[in-house]
Amino acid sequence: MIPWILIPFALLMIAGVPIAFCLLFATFIFLHAWGQIAPTIIPKNMFSGLDSFHLLAVPFFVLAGQVMNRSGITNRLIHFSNIMVGKIPGGLAQVNVFVSIIFAGLTGSGVADTSAIGSILIPAMEKVGFSRQYSAAVTASSSVIGPIIPPSILMVIYANVMGISVGNLFSGGFVPGIMIGIGLMILCFYYAEKYHHPRRTETVSWREILVATKDAILALIMPIIIIGGILGGIFTPTEAAAVAVGYALFIGFFVFCSLKLRDLPDCFLESAKVSGIILLIISCATAFGWALTIVRMPETLAQYIISISVNPYIVMLLINLFLLFMGMIMEVGANVIILAPILAPLAIKLGVDPLHFAIIMIVNLNIGLATPPLGVCLFVAAPLAKISLEDISRAIFPFLLVEIAVLFLLTYLPSLTLLLPRLLMGYGQ
Repeated sequence: MIPWILIPFALLMIAGVPIAFCLLFATFIFLHAWGQIAPTIIPKNMFSGLDSFHLLAVPFFVLAGQVMNRSGITNRLIHFSNIMVGKIPGGLAQVNVFVSIIFAGLTGSGVADTSAIGSILIPAMEKVGFSRQYSAAVTASSSVIGPIIPPSILMVIYANVMGISVGNLFSGGFVPGIMIGIGLMILCFYYAEKYHHPRRTETVSWREILVATKDAILALIMPIIIIGGILGGIFTPTEAAAVAVGYALFIGFFVFCSLKLRDLPDCFLESAKVSGIILLIISCATAFGWALTIVRMPETLAQYIISISVNPYIVMLLINLFLLFMGMIMEVGANVIILAPILAPLAIKLGVDPLHFAIIMIVNLNIGLATPPLGVCLFVAAPLAKISLEDISRAIFPFLLVEIAVLFLLTYLPSLTLLLPRLLMGYGQ
């Protein structure tokens, strides 16, 4: 019966049907062909996938990011980043990566980062002499840092699916996200030296530095509140997300004074759209994953991987390659819901730490956000740069190689991932 669920899903994906409906229709076709369970069970499984207190954090994090964007925080962070790293060879390319690192704590979404940062920096980079292809590639590749450095919507989803502490996941995301950022900045440095890319030459006064730092600190306090509150046991991730919204509103209305009441309906509407898409995918992926367990897909895939090798290093290599492929063709949240219950037990059985595997999977799938042919960040960055998908796909290839190199470092050096969870959370003690 496995073909009855996988073939319809593949055909619908090829036809360009949105991922949520691919999952839903494939599940319906399978149950109709199998005939032993009525398809009316699907709504029940969809509801069960959303019936979790943790998932309330998703719309709150999305809303917090929307409010911060409307408050003009993106421009302030870009200005701060330009002062900090704009004189390094690579100029605005370095700024692009650096602002993605510090912006990550505000949205938790790679697509949001691509849109917010790219709409400002891609035209700015082109204006000073960078090519459109290079500007778009830097933006899309650095945007994958957003869902890795906490707070991360994807981490909340993984924690909900696999029962792992959100605090442990959040603390485990810092080092991988920063490593990817440093790797991309080194590549930008190399290209700057090779092709003589422009950079900031004017001297910045101490007053400008202090003003830019003040604005940036006010923005960066939000992720500190979120992470500190969760790690300190002051509030749950869902409560932290609500606190983030309150802080964003306070900053926008009373500190920056750039947020107006008339902006709120648009913030709420956009947040509802984004949250609705995420939660619809989660619910449909839950039903699809339930159908896969009926046809014993987890056991089949696990047995196939083990038949190739039982060496943990080889198995993790195969899992990484498989996840890189899946990240290219399917939305990250759906991948987590469907594949984490299949692959995590296999890795754990071979001695891989559960938290270590969780971070590997999250990093892996986020690289898929910028990987052709279906990386969603490419679809956002290409129109902003006014180039084709083929152009950005060629330009982003070296950046993807850097990210994959970091991924394999994280895979085979677990201490890189587990260092902060052990220090901050006492993980494994």
